[in-house]
Amino acid sequence: MTIANAQQQVDEWIKTVGVRYFSELTNMTILTEEVGELARLMARKYGDQSFKKSDEGKDLSDEMADVLWVLICMANQTGVDLTKALEKNFEKKNARDGERHINNPKLK
Repeated sequence: MTIANAQQQVDEWIKTVGVRYFSELTNMTILTEEVGELARLMARKYGDQSFKKSDEGKDLSDEMADVLWVLICMANQTGVDLTKALEKNFEKKNARDGERHINNPKLK
């Protein structure tokens, strides 16, 4: 699945099953909530926090997909082509960080 295809499929799902998009502000809040759920699971799986009963059975990939889903909704609502945005972001990072990380002694 390409990014463009994902944006199209989410849009079709929202318009048929989901009825309509939530407002942009509501989706921003939902994105924050989903990132928090991902962070909670990461802290338990890879960090020092122990699992609680409510965390058992949670799937890292599902939490990441939830974050991506809401981000795609927000992109669709605001007219952002995520493929073009990511390509442009790579250009920015390559220009800014092309030598920086290679020359960073902490990363060797």
